[in-house]
Amino acid sequence: MLTKRIIPCLDIKEGRVVKGIKFLGLRDAGDPVEVAKIYDQGQADEMVFLDITASHEKRKILIDLVEKIAKNIFMPFTVGGGVGEISDIRDLLNAGAEKVSLNTQVVQYPDLIADSSGRFGSQCIVVAIDAKRVEGEKWQVFINGGRTPTELYAVDWAKKAATLGAGEILLTSMDCDGTKDGYDIALTKAVSSAVNIPVIASGGAGRLEHFYEAFTTAQADAALAASLFHYQQFSVREVKEYLHGRGVKVRL
Repeated sequence: MLTKRIIPCLDIKEGRVVKGIKFLGLRDAGDPVEVAKIYDQGQADEMVFLDITASHEKRKILIDLVEKIAKNIFMPFTVGGGVGEISDIRDLLNAGAEKVSLNTQVVQYPDLIADSSGRFGSQCIVVAIDAKRVEGEKWQVFINGGRTPTELYAVDWAKKAATLGAGEILLTSMDCDGTKDGYDIALTKAVSSAVNIPVIASGGAGRLEHFYEAFTTAQADAALAASLFHYQQFSVREVKEYLHGRGVKVRL
């Protein structure tokens, strides 16, 4: 069994870490560089930084902030938000990012997945999917930071993204985001079962058991959380020790 990863997520707005519920009601959670340093020292496996208003505001991501973060931490990190061109991906990788997360732009121009993975390697390309349940076992894909519905459904889009060369799927349940009621197990399992690339479960972590369910029942390869870590409900170390005690292979 491959080691399961625990990934804190920093949603960035106007240069600050923020967190809300179901993509709404954002509140401040600190300076991104200082928060990143805490997680770097606290044994997180990776981090994800999402400039959550960049696509909606039609602007580029904050390269200066990415460079500053890269100089202050040693762990791999993924950056997303407002990434629309090959040059954006190159700039972020040159600024110190290990991977780049693509969402809005690749829904509109799917060939960017193949172009970017061909240029930089699929291991650098993460396709982020924000999805909301619409009926039964169907989840609609949203873009522009969860503001704009599309005609895509999560499982179909994940399969296409993997075929085009995505190296990983960052799957966020908009229904569960920030609720602390648990990951969307049905959504995560449906996508994990449909693709042969790693899937990161995101949205809803509130108890230690939620991580265990994401890795076992939902078959996720990594679990992402934000408010649970930002407001010190649990540390990354506590999550890993719990999982280790239940037989889940993690890096300690």
